[in-house]
Amino acid sequence: MLSRLLSVLLFSLPLLLMGGTAQAATPKEPLWPSLKVAYFGDKEIRENANDLMVIEAPKRAEDAAIVPISIKSIAPQTADRYIKNIHFIIDNNPMPYSANFKLSPELGMVDISTRMRVDQYTYVRAIAEMNDGSLHMVSRFVKASGGCSAPAGKDAAAALARMGKMQIRMRQPTVGEPTQAQVIVSHPNYSGLQYDQKARKYIPAHYVKNIDIMYNDKTLITVDAGISLSEDPSVRFTFTPKEPGKLKAVIHDSQEQEFSLEKEI
Repeated sequence: MLSRLLSVLLFSLPLLLMGGTAQAATPKEPLWPSLKVAYFGDKEIRENANDLMVIEAPKRAEDAAIVPISIKSIAPQTADRYIKNIHFIIDNNPMPYSANFKLSPELGMVDISTRMRVDQYTYVRAIAEMNDGSLHMVSRFVKASGGCSAPAGKDAAAALARMGKMQIRMRQPTVGEPTQAQVIVSHPNYSGLQYDQKARKYIPAHYVKNIDIMYNDKTLITVDAGISLSEDPSVRFTFTPKEPGKLKAVIHDSQEQEFSLEKEI
């Protein structure tokens, strides 16, 4: 973990300094070769793994601070072969390693959506780590700029007042059948790059760093995240409830605050 944090700092500082402002200039040389070594060492990564999963993201984002990104697997998860982790890398973001989605084989088919901040024109990469340790990548080039320094909403006081309020959205589920659910938490998810014009200083980073989603106390998805998740982080996913029970989400942020919500099925 320490080495990963050091790598983040090494890549973040040049990006921040190149433009002299919170919004960095797009690097002329591709960062992926260096990022690959920093985060995955000498492990082989199979590229263009479209036979395993598909990534969906807009070619040009309408709002760089809220860019929808989806991952869908081609084959269902099984106990013998399943996607254990999905590592999200946004090459030209200040913190390139953006999130790690740890998945349970009980999910069945992987169908996950979230929203990210995108700071510059960049590749967005999803690297699937299988239960056998092999790595498989799909990617998408997204045109966007300024997402990491964009203000969180129009009313900062209102955003802080509603912080921690949660929703679990789903249609009436049927036991034994795939069900789509969405977990949303109200949170400004400050990246540390937003500038407070009134106070004339940068707003300190304060973001959701962990989302744990469980069904009947068995973990379905754990998200370890950083500053790249958008304001009001959202995770939409599909799972199959095998029996009646409780779907529960627990959120932890970078200031050690905890928020939770559960829903009966």
